[in-house]
Amino acid sequence: MRKNLLREGDLILEKSGGGEKQPVGMAVLFTGAEAAVCSNFCARVTPAERTDPRFLSYALATAYAQGLTQSAIKQTTGIQNLDSGAFFSSPWAYPGFDEQCRIANFLDVETGRIDRLVETQQRVSATLIERRTAGVIAAVTGAHHPDQRASALAWANTLPAHWSEVRLGLVARMGSGHTPSRSRPEWWIDCTIPWITTGEVSQVRDDRREEITETREKISKLGLENSSAELCPPGTVVLCRTASAGYSAVMGEEMATSQDFATWICGPLLDPYYLLWCLRAMRQDLLGRLAMGSTHKTIYVPDLQMLRIPLPDLAEQRRVLKNIRDQNQRIDRLADAVKRQIALLGERRQALVTAAVTGQLDVTTARPAHDRDL
Repeated sequence: MRKNLLREGDLILEKSGGGEKQPVGMAVLFTGAEAAVCSNFCARVTPAERTDPRFLSYALATAYAQGLTQSAIKQTTGIQNLDSGAFFSSPWAYPGFDEQCRIANFLDVETGRIDRLVETQQRVSATLIERRTAGVIAAVTGAHHPDQRASALAWANTLPAHWSEVRLGLVARMGSGHTPSRSRPEWWIDCTIPWITTGEVSQVRDDRREEITETREKISKLGLENSSAELCPPGTVVLCRTASAGYSAVMGEEMATSQDFATWICGPLLDPYYLLWCLRAMRQDLLGRLAMGSTHKTIYVPDLQMLRIPLPDLAEQRRVLKNIRDQNQRIDRLADAVKRQIALLGERRQALVTAAVTGQLDVTTARPAHDRDL
């Protein structure tokens, strides 16, 4: 076991996996803060004598960014595997030890500065998300009204005195979906009816889109007739209650859903888009108070049948909607600008690393940013 322990200066190379969470060919430097070993998905890379581990880390980052690891990756049933022997047998050009140290010292300063800027922008992004969520909750609970009363809702302390709070089932008809039997292949021919499954949650996970208009899967008329699935009209509100519990949307056209969703067809007193934003405002309460399960959260139908919402008149519901949309549009513009800035900083960081480790930038004549600013 001791021989497998990582030592300070080792690099941990991702050799098996794929996607953003397991980027095959990416390496990180082990600082030796605590005892650790590599998992089977990683390889330990120990720098040779007279090799600065920091320089090697930057060089491997450049190789990954330039796609040089791709030629050594083998695909195995959806999993990518790096042939580390083939990768490291390729010829590499690198400077002497003293030059490696100069490059690493320069990059430590410059990338550290960029990383601090990125962290600042990420905090701004998190603050904007929090402000957006808080604004939605304030809007659907009428927080701007001066005349307030105590609320019986678990997720709202007060409501405007002239607003009602009602059980959702009194102003909207609740339903659910179903999956036609997969053992009846004839029910899966000529599938033309859009069918909302948990795969559609990705469309609305950031709460920017209100409507679902396209689905990855469809069911047939015969399958619909031989299952408990229901064809719902445009404007039906859907809430995922299983694996991606708590996410909601409005049907943009006639659709059906799987059993993973609850549906509400709103009556004349309730605007479906106002209900949508109520459900989004109460998401944390739904997940924290009603969702059950340790691995995959599930919100059960009897709990959803008892949901209560604040209910102003239709005119005020639509004013609330306009306020939410106007606020979100402003915040989303700012959030997009921050996201672009973070992306540009990441590109700048990698370009700087690549230029330094490939000799395109002479670090002996390049001054650190804090010196240039003087």
